Amino acid sequence: MSQHLVQTFAERVINNVERVIVGKRATVELVVIGLLCQGHLLIEDVPGTGKTMLARSLARSLGCSFSRIQFTPDMLPSDVTGVSIYNQATRQFEFRPGPVMAQIVLSDEINRATPKTQAALLEAMEERQVTVDGVTHRLPRPFMVLATQNPIEYEGTFPLPEAQLDRFLLRIGLGYPDVDHEIEIMERQQFRHPFEELEQVVSVEELSEAQEAVKAVYVSPAVKRYIVELVRQTRQHREVYLGASPRGSLALYRTGQARAAMRGRDFVLPDDIKALAIPTLAHRVIPSPAARLQDVSAERIIQEILNTLPVPGGDVTR
Repeated sequence: MSQHLVQTFAERVINNVERVIVGKRATVELVVIGLLCQGHLLIEDVPGTGKTMLARSLARSLGCSFSRIQFTPDMLPSDVTGVSIYNQATRQFEFRPGPVMAQIVLSDEINRATPKTQAALLEAMEERQVTVDGVTHRLPRPFMVLATQNPIEYEGTFPLPEAQLDRFLLRIGLGYPDVDHEIEIMERQQFRHPFEELEQVVSVEELSEAQEAVKAVYVSPAVKRYIVELVRQTRQHREVYLGASPRGSLALYRTGQARAAMRGRDFVLPDDIKALAIPTLAHRVIPSPAARLQDVSAERIIQEILNTLPVPGGDVTR
């Protein structure tokens, strides 16, 4: 019954977001999986593909507060977290919250910020709190960071360190729409932007219930072993310099549960794991310098592992 709850919740959110984001159902599904797993997403794509609109549509669908942080090289950590300002009247310091104190936070062009500013966001993502002048402030629930970075432009950027990349549950890309969908986008925006008519379709309470229901999805010992073996292969592959960490195994486990529940199942299939392996693991795998010279990507390495690793047989339902 709880899986039906997750399925209904996901359908409502996906269908609502698709009123604005045209022809990208698979990507929107991954965003909802990230939401159900209480994870953060890295959206890597060229400008103008709808990254900001995706984050705003998600926040509007959930009735959550939304903020956008445009990262620049001169940005300070306090520009993200907030500052303590001395109030002359009360003779006390008052905390002025920064843009990170929202439920859905879009961190635009995160790789333009200096490592120090990136680290401020890292604490918020991992600990779900910020510390300003020694005082800890809890972040609102739900809390989700959707960070974007441009894969083409390297001028004036600070590549995300491995530790920070590892904090993202999934890495996704929207990509360009096909011809028919691009025509549909133009037609939909002829008179007004469809985002203006977007309404809240689920409550935060329903989101919390769905997140709890996902945790109850059964993962058989055979599927758990398949997950761990898949991640171990990334560490042992001849063309890999750094493989996925145990956080990668956990990400694959949790997203597998969410995907199964969204499809109305109370158990995870190997197909769920195969479908999510690249979005959850590719950004955690660093190909060796020799492999990079030959244009071998992390995605290709993971696909190769999926093709050769035996899929568990037997009963995975209970």
